[in-house]
Amino acid sequence: MRAAQVTALDGPSAVRPVEIDEPAAGGRVLIDVHAAGVSFPEVLQTRGLYQIKPDLPFVPGSEVAGVVRAAPAGAAVRPGDRVAAFPGLGGFAEVVAVDPGLVFPLPDAVSFAAGAALPMNYLTVHFALVRRGALQAGETVLVHGAAGGVGTATVQLATALGARVVAVVSSPDKAAVARAAGAHETVPADGFLARVKELTGGAGVDVVVDPVGGDRFTDSLRSLRPEGRLLVIGFTAGEIPTVRVNRLLLHNTAVVGVGWGAFVTGHESFPRQQWDDLLPLLRDGRIDPPIGAVYPLAEAAAALAEIAERRATGKVVLAIR
Repeated sequence: MRAAQVTALDGPSAVRPVEIDEPAAGGRVLIDVHAAGVSFPEVLQTRGLYQIKPDLPFVPGSEVAGVVRAAPAGAAVRPGDRVAAFPGLGGFAEVVAVDPGLVFPLPDAVSFAAGAALPMNYLTVHFALVRRGALQAGETVLVHGAAGGVGTATVQLATALGARVVAVVSSPDKAAVARAAGAHETVPADGFLARVKELTGGAGVDVVVDPVGGDRFTDSLRSLRPEGRLLVIGFTAGEIPTVRVNRLLLHNTAVVGVGWGAFVTGHESFPRQQWDDLLPLLRDGRIDPPIGAVYPLAEAAAALAEIAERRATGKVVLAIR
């Protein structure tokens, strides 16, 4: 089969198109992949900086959409079913084998490209907002990196859950992407704190969703109202910030870690529960992943470079079939 492999830990440029053997099922669901999502963790993997470090060479790709070729007895899907899935690795290929608990039914109205944009970002964001952040309808959510894959997923889901969404963006073009995803307000990344205070009458926001990290972290804390929650999802800025815990004490605020992958390791039924929560929103269009760039499988390196260089808006996807 055709695939894209990480051949050295030199960044996206070390990803090469190859021909390799198809995976064996081994009690897993075999999926003929039509589209694969491209995410920041894959960029980190090309540099050996992610917590999951496969031996070289390896096929990256944690999320896919396609058609079931074969399924073990007892699986919730059957051959011929349209599905989205979270293989963790191996998604940048024509065929992937996935644990049955991480394969999800894909409504007929949802394209394979959109399906491939769902598992990583929307399940992470659902975990962040619903379980870790305890978001309530009527609360205000500040979203960093709001035009990217995680950001647009957060904007859409928070809006669907009844929140007011303020999107932090770095350019007018990205502001337009965030507004199209459902943001009620957009603010520039430079000086966002003052603008947030203005929009909230000085009160601050209830929840900050931060997949960026870096030097904006302290002002994110300052943007919270009492009992507000800052949800830490990642560090696309490349710098892991620190927090002075006396600030949390004095203002009754919280910094909350969001590690979806670590959580589901001990809660195997949880992803399907999440998917069942998201399905009504998918069917009625309140969740509709914005697709930015679509690359052929042979250009996986270019797709990863777009994310690494922070040029991406919406979700970057590989078209496999």
